[in-house]
Amino acid sequence: QVQVVESGGGLVQLGGSLRLSCTASGSFFSINMGWYRQAPGKQRELVAVMNIVGFTNYADSVKGRFTISRDNGKNQIYLQMNSLKPEDTAVYYCKFQRAGGLDYWGQGTQVTVSS
Repeated sequence: QVQVVESGGGLVQLGGSLRLSCTASGSFFSINMGWYRQAPGKQRELVAVMNIVGFTNYADSVKGRFTISRDNGKNQIYLQMNSLKPEDTAVYYCKFQRAGGLDYWGQGTQVTVSS
């Protein structure tokens, strides 16, 4: 059974930085991987995604501030978040998608940005 675990969340001040990590156990081949977030009272939204060849896509609200990366050959991804704003406060989730469309989600990690 695949388990996905995020880490690295926490409380940070306006303008600060955090680095989120996400690791999926088990051996499977990911074709897409990414980070999503959900703020209170809002729908879950895409933050940053990366495909098998390394193509990335970011939400407009985080472009230039956030960077998604991965460990090649491993189901491990990261999200470097700089210049954080209060509106970045949310629970951040990572997701791995394997061939055939099966998705594996983590349980989420809280990021809180204080002003």
